[in-house]
Amino acid sequence: MADAKIKPLGDRVLLELKESTEEMRGGIYIPDSAKEKPQEYTVIALGTGKNDDNGNKIPFDVKVGDIVLTSRYGGTEVKVDGKEYKVVNQEDILAIVG
Repeated sequence: MADAKIKPLGDRVLLELKESTEEMRGGIYIPDSAKEKPQEYTVIALGTGKNDDNGNKIPFDVKVGDIVLTSRYGGTEVKVDGKEYKVVNQEDILAIVG
């Protein structure tokens, strides 16, 4: 796991872009500019949490180390020390992979 210098707040989750492998389809090289952006991320850190109407902490559905899929346009992308991260609200996480 990365030692990120970012600590998400509230019900936000810090995600790191999962490395993708180079793909060849039918022997044709697909340049980076033509590939769809991956939506698969590794959970790096969880926020401080959110409270329900009664003041009880709402537990996160994900944990550090989970591989997740996110909505394409949700969250905010940031770059720290050359690494790409995405900060999303927990509700922007669509699924846990695996």
